[in-house]
Amino acid sequence: MSLTIALVAGEDSGDQLGVALIEQLNLRFPGARFVGVGGERMRSAGMECWWDCSELAVFGLFEVLSHFSKIWKLRKALTKRLLDAKPDVFIGIDAPDFNLGLERKLRDAGIRTVHYVSPTVWAWRAWRIPRIRRAADLVLCLFPFEPDFLAQHDIPATYVGHPLADQIDPIPDRRPAREALGINLEGPVFALLPGSRQGEVERLAEPMLGAAGLLSSTFPDASFVTALANRRAAEAFNRGLDPVSGPQVATFEGRVREVIAAADVVLCASGTVTLEILLINRPMVVSYRLSAATYYLARATSLVKAKRFALPNILTGEDYVPELIQDEASAEGLAREAERWINDEERRSSLSYVFGQMHERLRCNASERAAEAVQELLKSQ
Repeated sequence: MSLTIALVAGEDSGDQLGVALIEQLNLRFPGARFVGVGGERMRSAGMECWWDCSELAVFGLFEVLSHFSKIWKLRKALTKRLLDAKPDVFIGIDAPDFNLGLERKLRDAGIRTVHYVSPTVWAWRAWRIPRIRRAADLVLCLFPFEPDFLAQHDIPATYVGHPLADQIDPIPDRRPAREALGINLEGPVFALLPGSRQGEVERLAEPMLGAAGLLSSTFPDASFVTALANRRAAEAFNRGLDPVSGPQVATFEGRVREVIAAADVVLCASGTVTLEILLINRPMVVSYRLSAATYYLARATSLVKAKRFALPNILTGEDYVPELIQDEASAEGLAREAERWINDEERRSSLSYVFGQMHERLRCNASERAAEAVQELLKSQ
C-alpha cells in the first residue's frame, strides 16, 4: 500500500519549499499520495491541493484577527479531512500560527508530525516553545544554529540546510537578466520587492514607489522593476501607483529571481526573498512594516527579542544590510540607503564576499536531507 503524505504550506515561500520536498519524497516513496494545502508549484508536482496556500497568507497580529473566522473555519475543515484521511505523516511547512495547532491535534490522534522551518522563537514569541514541543515529532531546521537552541528545550530537531541555497547560484552578470526582462542595459537598475502578502505589499508599495521617484532624480538613467508573487499582490501594488508620481516601473508576475539578477540594488520586504537576494548576491535594503496596532502591541509586550530582523544580519550577527522598520521605511530612507550602495564600490565588494561565504555554509542538499529525515521518522514507527 502506498503512503499518504499530507502537507500544508501557508504562503508562496512555503510552496517553494514544498515542491522540492515532494520531488525528493517521490524518489523514496514511489506512488505516494500527497494531499493538503499548497500553491501552484506543489500542485504541479502532483499534490492534491484541497485549498490554495494564498488563503492562509495573512501577515500581522491584527490582520490575523480580522481574518480569524475564515481561517478558523478552514482549519476546522482541514483538520477533519486529515483525521478522516489518516495520512502516514503530516508536514507543516512554516506558517506556525496555523500549523502548530493543527499538528498538535493530528499528533494527539497518533499521526506523525513534522514541522519544516523552525519558528523564530530564538528571536520573538518564545512562548511558542511549549507549543512546538507538543505539536511536532520532529522540526527540520534551515539554519545551523537552530537545532542546538531547540535541543535546549527538549524539541527533536535536525539541520537540513536551505533548499534555495542548493537551487540558486550567484549571478555575477546582470546583462542576461536585463535582456530577458526587456529593460535598459545601461544605468543602475533598482528592484522593488514589497513582499508576497497583500497586507505587506499595501504597506510598502507607497514608500518604495516614492523612493523610486527620488532615485530617478538622482540617477536619471535608472530603471525600476518589480516582481509580484500573485494577482492579489499585483493589485495591491498597482493601487500604490495611483497617488505616487514617479518613474515607470516594469512589472512582472513571478520571475523574482530574474528581477533580482537584473538589479544593482534591491529594495525588499523582510522575509524569504532576502535569502534569494543573498544567494544571487545583490546589495539590498530591507524594510519591515506592520500595521500600527500590531507594531505598538509588539513593542509594548516585548514580543520581539532579536536585535536584527534582516536574515543576512541575523545569520552573521553583523549589520551588513540596512534595516528600516516602520516609520524608518520611508521613501527618503529607502532612497538614501539605495544610493549609498550605488556610490560605495568597496562596500558592495565586501558584501559580495560575505554573501558568497554564507551561501556555501547553507548549501547542504537540503530537500534531500529533509526527505531522509521524514523517511527515518516513518521507519521509527
